[in-house]
Amino acid sequence: MARRESRGARGERGFSLLEVLVAFAILAVSLGVLLQIFSRASLTTATAAQYSRAVALAESRLAAVGVEIPLEEGRFGGEADETFVWELSLFPLDSSTIAIETSWVPWQVNASVLWREGAQARRLTLSSLRLGPRSGP
Repeated sequence: MARRESRGARGERGFSLLEVLVAFAILAVSLGVLLQIFSRASLTTATAAQYSRAVALAESRLAAVGVEIPLEEGRFGGEADETFVWELSLFPLDSSTIAIETSWVPWQVNASVLWREGAQARRLTLSSLRLGPRSGP
């Protein structure tokens, strides 16, 4: 007499090879997507940190105008470290349109910070106005 397998015994045999392969394929695709997300997040975090340092440097250079850096027309520059190079440009604005005669002149101050991130050059510029004494008659 031929022996027949019962349905209960057949259901306990485990996963088929096709089911295991499909599960591994889904796992591989999911891990690939997750690694891409983490890689992009890491790169974005590093870029944001560089921009934060550049903003802090530009703000400090703007604050130094009139204290460490004279309020006179021209360009000033330097290196903060091996990564960042800064440049200030100062020039007086035309105050002839002001109806009130004052002894102060508005100055345009631009602080630029340059750095390299891999093969790409980055630049950040902050601008401000300063009041300085009027020179001459």
